[in-house]
Amino acid sequence: MRVSDFDYTLPNDSIAIDPPEVRGTSRLLVLDKYSGDTQYQHYADLANFLEAGDVLVMNDTKVIKARLLATNKDGKPRELLLLEDHHNTDFTTRKVLYRGKIHQNEVLTVGKTPITVVGVLDGGIAIVSAGLNLLDVAETAGSVPLPPYLHRDATQKDIERYQTVFAREPGSVAAPTASLNFTDELAQKLKAKGVILAYLTLHVGLGTFLPIRSDEIEAHDMHSEYYEIPAATIKIIKNANTNRHKIVALGTTVSRTLEFAAQNILDFDSKSNTKMISGEANIFIYPGYRFKLVDALLTNFHAPKSTVLMMAAAFATWPHLKHAYEEAIAQDYKLLSYGDSMLII
Repeated sequence: MRVSDFDYTLPNDSIAIDPPEVRGTSRLLVLDKYSGDTQYQHYADLANFLEAGDVLVMNDTKVIKARLLATNKDGKPRELLLLEDHHNTDFTTRKVLYRGKIHQNEVLTVGKTPITVVGVLDGGIAIVSAGLNLLDVAETAGSVPLPPYLHRDATQKDIERYQTVFAREPGSVAAPTASLNFTDELAQKLKAKGVILAYLTLHVGLGTFLPIRSDEIEAHDMHSEYYEIPAATIKIIKNANTNRHKIVALGTTVSRTLEFAAQNILDFDSKSNTKMISGEANIFIYPGYRFKLVDALLTNFHAPKSTVLMMAAAFATWPHLKHAYEEAIAQDYKLLSYGDSMLII
């Protein structure tokens, strides 16, 4: 398969540049993955499509202020994007994406903090080090890492809105965007109906947002992202799977995690003392893949030719998905990170 096979026309005015004024007021397109039929609904009405005993799995990662504006010794600006957490123990050293020319061993300044370029790698990636925790530097001197296609700097509003209401574990450099529309009120509606909410962590980074640079999909090298699935979540998922309740992934990051760890989840011994399953997920899901755990997918509308679009196409089939996207655009749905959402069920 070729990357160009997964393309569609995305008008500029269909891209959501800002979040909706009130979180949770976004729209929802419901797609029947078998028939291709669609319904125009609202995100807040998600509970209408789930049943008691169904499990909604969510990613509780927290976005860090990963965008760092630096200067070199000559005062020239450089930009660093801290990459996702891989559960390393050295918090003073981290990989970054960089813009502008940098050199090994040179010292950049972020705020008042000197940062040394330890090494320059391929693909616009470097390794940097500081004398203190780089997450603390980011929290103090960094800004929200909004997607470049928004063509704007982050505002005070983005600090709150480019973060889910249930974010707990710092480490992502992009939001699990389908969750940005989720609210505490919706959580209560789902619980009242008997839907079970469960959490895992996948720190979003290169594996999610790095574009495909090869012509053929199969040649793409998927970057790894660190994940943790607590034992409590594993037990909930196994019970739902056994009793034929739907396992609903809130976002492609959750889908990637569950499908990468599917066999370990199914083989998990609840009587053991193991507290979680963790590791590095590098699974690339595209049409032809057979899902092992995920029964329904709540996701955003994704950019043309992206890996996350291909995952959604694997779940719904590309003809059904492309038609749904064309309908959404015709109905003035807003797409991408701050936009409306789609339930594929």
